[in-house]
Amino acid sequence: MAESIEDLEGRIDDLRAAVRRAVVARDTARVKALRAELRAAERDWEQAISELADGAEADSQPARVEVPLVSMRDQVHHALTLLSAPAAPKLIAEVHNAFFGAAGPGLVAGKLTHLRRDEERSFRTAPHSRPYYLCSALTAEHLAPARGLLAVSTWPLEHRIIGPLSPRVDFLTATIKVAEQAARMPEQTLTVARLLRRFATSIPGAVDGYEAVDPAIVIKAAQAELAVHADADRADRAAAADRARRLDEAEQLYGSRLRVIRGSA
Repeated sequence: MAESIEDLEGRIDDLRAAVRRAVVARDTARVKALRAELRAAERDWEQAISELADGAEADSQPARVEVPLVSMRDQVHHALTLLSAPAAPKLIAEVHNAFFGAAGPGLVAGKLTHLRRDEERSFRTAPHSRPYYLCSALTAEHLAPARGLLAVSTWPLEHRIIGPLSPRVDFLTATIKVAEQAARMPEQTLTVARLLRRFATSIPGAVDGYEAVDPAIVIKAAQAELAVHADADRADRAAAADRARRLDEAEQLYGSRLRVIRGSA
């Protein structure tokens, strides 16, 4: 029997916690095995979410009302997991609305600022007591919180760093993820089609006039541009991440406001 979405989410949370423990224990073999299992579980979760969205669209009445309420924290996590890159509150809300159902009224910039602060307080009070935390993206230069960008604590540190090329790289990464999710749908909803077009119009070769946007073409165009920037961005992020590892755990998630961590001479 296929796992329910709730069971999958519970298993994913457990696997993320297990990955973290294995990393801390420096058990490389176990980390590799757990990450493979985690990726498989996340693929199953994405498929289950797509099927849920398809079922909701099939009803003329707003079936989403029947879906159990999801906390604002989980709404943000769902959207960021799909995007696989740090994102601003507006985009987070749009992605959640397109793929998971209408976001709650709390999913706005001001509320998310308070949510991030609550997450930081929770982590500082009881580190690692939750499977994941919503955290800040960090600027590569100062390792300070990147204004208006949220990330997930379980992501590699490099993915949470914002260097000179990172905004474009993250945009292209998010575009690919949105297009991949749209391609899994038997029929795109209007909300998904609009979101995909907005991403695609900013990428050369991704849109052909006013025709319906083809996810496969969008993915190909985004990957082509991403190949141009990826290596340089990866190097910038890796260098900043090396400096960030000198910070304590909380500062690695929520940023340093006290000092610049410079590389050794």
